[in-house]
Amino acid sequence: MNDLAPISTQIWDMKYRLKQGGSAVDATMEDTWTRVANALAQAEKPRERAQWSARFREVLEGFRFLPAGRIVAGAGTGRQVTLFNCFVMGTVPDNMGGIFDALKEAALTMQQGGGIGYDFSTIRPKGAPVKGVGADASGPLSFMDVWDAMCRTIMSAGSRRGAMMATLRCDHPDIEAFIEVKRDPVRLRMFNLSVLVTDAFMQAVETDGDWDLVFDGTVYRTIRARDLWDRIMTATYDVAEPGVIFIDRINQRNNLHYCETIAATNPCGEQPLPPYGACLLGSMNLATFVRHPFEPDACLDEAALAEAVPLAVRMMDNVVDVSLFPLEQQRAEALAKRRIGLGVTGLADALIMCGLRYGSPEAVATVEKWMDAVRRHAYQASIDLADEKGAFPLFDRDAYLAGESIAELDDDLKAGIAKHGIRNALVTSIAPTGTISLLADNVSSGLEPVFSFTYDRTVLMPDGSKKVEEVSDFAYRLYRRLKGETAELTDAFVDAQSLTPHDHVVMQAAVQKYVDSSISKTINVPEDIAFETFKDVYREAYRSGCKGCTTYRPNLITGSVLATKREEPEQPAPAVEATGSPEVVHLMQPLDRPTFLPGATYKIKWADSDHAIYITVNDIEQDGRRRPFEVFINSKNMEHFAWTVALTRMISAVFRRGGDVSFVVDELKAVFDPRGGQWVKGRYVPSLLAAIGDVIEEHMLAIGFLKAPDSESAAPQVVKQVINIGGAPAQCPSCGSVALVKQEGCDLCTACGYSKCG
Repeated sequence: MNDLAPISTQIWDMKYRLKQGGSAVDATMEDTWTRVANALAQAEKPRERAQWSARFREVLEGFRFLPAGRIVAGAGTGRQVTLFNCFVMGTVPDNMGGIFDALKEAALTMQQGGGIGYDFSTIRPKGAPVKGVGADASGPLSFMDVWDAMCRTIMSAGSRRGAMMATLRCDHPDIEAFIEVKRDPVRLRMFNLSVLVTDAFMQAVETDGDWDLVFDGTVYRTIRARDLWDRIMTATYDVAEPGVIFIDRINQRNNLHYCETIAATNPCGEQPLPPYGACLLGSMNLATFVRHPFEPDACLDEAALAEAVPLAVRMMDNVVDVSLFPLEQQRAEALAKRRIGLGVTGLADALIMCGLRYGSPEAVATVEKWMDAVRRHAYQASIDLADEKGAFPLFDRDAYLAGESIAELDDDLKAGIAKHGIRNALVTSIAPTGTISLLADNVSSGLEPVFSFTYDRTVLMPDGSKKVEEVSDFAYRLYRRLKGETAELTDAFVDAQSLTPHDHVVMQAAVQKYVDSSISKTINVPEDIAFETFKDVYREAYRSGCKGCTTYRPNLITGSVLATKREEPEQPAPAVEATGSPEVVHLMQPLDRPTFLPGATYKIKWADSDHAIYITVNDIEQDGRRRPFEVFINSKNMEHFAWTVALTRMISAVFRRGGDVSFVVDELKAVFDPRGGQWVKGRYVPSLLAAIGDVIEEHMLAIGFLKAPDSESAAPQVVKQVINIGGAPAQCPSCGSVALVKQEGCDLCTACGYSKCG
């Protein structure tokens, strides 16, 4: 433990170390490994538990096998938590009662920390008739707003930050609105969005054919397929969403093609799952299996890998039996199919240690060899477990062996399945491993390239002083130790900024051949990439056999934000003052109040209040521009008196300190009233506070402080700039460090370990 990088020790202490009553139970990382090993061994026969615990402990030691963070944090703690990372929820019925039953299930799942995925294609489009009530449907996006508000509420109640995936079929009549929705900088912020793209649609794009938008057998409109494809591409070029999921390929190559249909994935996309499917993840740390690193004979120790993979498979299979589940349907689904997702991490570091440049033909060939070995050992381990403990309950030998992916296995594996069955219906997946990889001495994450080989991290000490620590990549640090601090780096040391999109795609495609589930991968593209070149990335991904494609291009709307000033005259009282380190900021004194202020008053009628609520927003003039300065909320309803006074004083205090105060709108609109909200102008508003947020946003737009999504009018004095891989890191919302990067579809802070997939 003493040899670990400081950031790894800190992340272990913050996220994975067992503590009770503020006191540490895990004294060392070794204690954490022992706790996890003992917990997972409980699924074994009583007389064999000590033996298996010792063997599990061995493969955990040195971070050779990395169970998903939920397992490391929760196993053996006695807490009422699930050890599964994510779930795809049940099919959403197209009726009000069923929709809100589904919302309740989502809330209960997120309460235990599980991320969720949903397909909203089952909800009728906006404007469709609702029989029996004489009304028109509001469409799937309006209900996604409700889910978004729920997720924000669960997050604000103290759980980890929510993560959700929403999918919509490419032939749904509301697909165009779905594609464009993330252009609104405050809408559906808790969701990742992906379009379910079919082979028929891709064929229509190729031939410039027409495309019907259909629901329940009714054709609502017919459009050009290429026009729709260009809208998808334009949206993801501009705001990094939606992603694309090649859904027919996923179902055709699903080992369980005979007993399930998939229409959604977990939030990061590496696990396409059926209704109530559960996502169980773990990764072999390939960097720890390299022998003779940086030497001409450097190679992966495949004998050691062959010993470790079966232990990892057995541990993950045991998780199915020892874990709790938020819903009984999730437990039943997991036990019936016992799907696991064993993947790899540290792949980029392993390539560097073997002298191979990420994305090169030599690297692709080597990675295919490594992944073939991982798949072979994992499938053989699951076959052996079936011989010992029984195949998964829904195993059908003939139907299973007829699957496309199974047909590609070696003959001896297919013979083993025919004779013994297989314990786990699906076995392999490549997951995001951001925080876990930081824990494991900062190895490269999943199959992503290294983001940065070294950077400085500022740590605020308890006495208020600052300490600067160098954070360095595992392979880089090992190279310096072995070759010396002044040794020239080899050509294999390439980072995310120096790679082309093609380098990313060929690596994803190479790995996908050996993964029966899917892959979480972000293809990072430069901001100045030509649009036609950008579109080629998706075409290449489809043609090369990928199951999905997600890109990230720096833009002004999505992701986490870093407040930066435009190149214009300085404002009299900026929001923050530089201190010599971009990670640390200090608030300035409030702006002085002039004698006279312009403003506007707005009226709100809310269902549970007998009296209207009046909101006054006054502005200050700075360099010919107006910005909000103070807020007053008044009503004859005295039930609201205390909280409205508190709210006005707090918001006004924030406004008077200048800077980009638009976040106040985001926070107010995120408040969810458990008693229910109400529909306002065809949109669900989850609470009275959210309605107040809408009013303040309306005012900010009216005075030009906020720019409307489709307007080229004057921008606010402080703009939101998204900077992730492909540019400098962004500011972390947890620790404030400028160390937030985009990896595998998720935000990851390389300073404090904060992560968000949503």
